[in-house]
Amino acid sequence: MGKRKLSRRQAWRIEKIQREREARAAKRDANIDQFDDGQEEANNGISQLGPERSGIVIAHFGTQVEVETLSASNQENPQDQKAIRRRCHFRANLGSLVTGDRVVFRDGNPTGVIVAVKERETALSRPDPYGELKTIAANIDRILIVIAPLPKPHTQLVDRYIVAAETLGIQAALVINKMDLVDDNNRETINSFVELYRGLNYEVITASTYKNSEDTDNPKDQKVEKEGLADLQGFLADHTSVFVGQSGVGKSSLINLLIPDLNLQVGEISEANQKGTHTTTTAQLFHFPKGGDLIDSPGIREFGLWHMDKEDILEGFIEFRPFIGHCKFRDCQHKQEPQCAILKAYEDGHINPYRMESYQALRDSTERE
Repeated sequence: MGKRKLSRRQAWRIEKIQREREARAAKRDANIDQFDDGQEEANNGISQLGPERSGIVIAHFGTQVEVETLSASNQENPQDQKAIRRRCHFRANLGSLVTGDRVVFRDGNPTGVIVAVKERETALSRPDPYGELKTIAANIDRILIVIAPLPKPHTQLVDRYIVAAETLGIQAALVINKMDLVDDNNRETINSFVELYRGLNYEVITASTYKNSEDTDNPKDQKVEKEGLADLQGFLADHTSVFVGQSGVGKSSLINLLIPDLNLQVGEISEANQKGTHTTTTAQLFHFPKGGDLIDSPGIREFGLWHMDKEDILEGFIEFRPFIGHCKFRDCQHKQEPQCAILKAYEDGHINPYRMESYQALRDSTERE
């Protein structure tokens, strides 16, 4: 389909909006420069902004970010340094900053200024309400896909996350939460997820956090049962991770379990549609007591792959890789072409039917978008 031709009025409106955005960005940079100049004037020409220091963005607040860095004291012994946090402005020409970005900043009173952004190793993105791709977290190296018996898990949603992780070079793992809710109605489904993804050599961790009602009738005195905590801590240690998945699968509960002092708000499951309520509004970075970091991102019910091409999606299914490039036709679409290596592998049992169905659905979705 060709591009729709814009009317003169539509073109004028788009140009007007762009000029307004550029003006706001220029004004923001001017305000930052005036702040620095004002500090210099107040201190006889010497800037009160401190020397350049490295830090990491741990939260985003509109035109400001919160940066964490180590204290300037005890430089000879880094173990004695304490983490400190500073609010900072950032210049428009630096682009959009997200949680996890590593930056160079100059401290100030009351706010500092970001002067540079280091190159991102990875960037996790999702479509915004307008269909544009938006980065939500940077420099993560592990992505934990959380599912639960309720809301009902779907292989295609899990595979969307896995394909994204494989494309970015991020290690993916599956966390099956709320195992205490497994019963005769959903046990077969949950067991199939465990068998499928462990068979593909993905880490699969089963977990649960719930109150033991047998201890007492008083909810405040009930013992909290914790399953899978050690496995989760071991997988997350010394890495920067992100939890993703449908709302209501218990991401916030797991984080509260791993970081007890955090006390994130936990959403309830809707009895009407078995979907959770969104409780997280902005990505934030937290530290695990035993090492490693976690970026808690807003709940996402769908993970868009429209920014990926068909080759990326194909490569994202790791069991397909030995057969890629062996089809008779170079432009094989792996649908019904003769001598298709992917279809032959499926027929021979090398590819699970659920994964084949996921691949076809994801591939077809890129053709519609």
